[in-house]
Amino acid sequence: MMGSVYGNEDAIAHEHRVLMGEYGRAQARCSAQLAAQAARIAQLESELMRARAQVVIRDTRLALARDELAELAAAAPGLPTRARLARKVEWLSERVQDLMRELLRLQWLPAPGLRADVREKAVLYVGNYANLEPGQAAGGVHVAQQAVEQAGGRFLHHAGGDDGADDVAALEAGLVAADLVICQTGCVSHDAYWRVHDHCKRTGKQCVLVDQPQAMHFVRKEALAAF
Repeated sequence: MMGSVYGNEDAIAHEHRVLMGEYGRAQARCSAQLAAQAARIAQLESELMRARAQVVIRDTRLALARDELAELAAAAPGLPTRARLARKVEWLSERVQDLMRELLRLQWLPAPGLRADVREKAVLYVGNYANLEPGQAAGGVHVAQQAVEQAGGRFLHHAGGDDGADDVAALEAGLVAADLVICQTGCVSHDAYWRVHDHCKRTGKQCVLVDQPQAMHFVRKEALAAF
């Protein structure tokens, strides 16, 4: 037995060297994995600290906002009620404006069978070319232009916007030059609408409010009534 050991010293030494090499490589792999895990843990801890800091900041801001809200509520006990009333007043104001527009539209609609004689006269159409529904062949402005020109009249147009002093001046000039004013109510600004209304009321000039292009039926070649 001892003789066999003494006779294989070189083989045993070689095997020992191989085992030590494998052990060294295994130890290196373990060290690399431990280093990677340590780096990952450090990264996660850093992210956790940032997240905790953000939570603290958020909670602090929330607490401050609650304190400010409490102070406002204490300073103005009826604030929520006032806010609700303000919203209701805003809604009622819009409703009143809608009703006033409808009232004026009904007051200014031409009587059944009325036909305007527009031969050699200027007709101002206040409304926007762009307000067309999907699939709609022609807007009110196109219908009015065709009807006025076919009847021998001169067609004038203003988009009904309020893009500065030049636009307002152009509307005023058109109102002065026109013998008849057509206003498509859903396609003009609030300011332009009331300018048309005020001018026609002051001057007694005939003005017709329409909602839809189909309402342009009052313009015909045959003049059955002069304005």
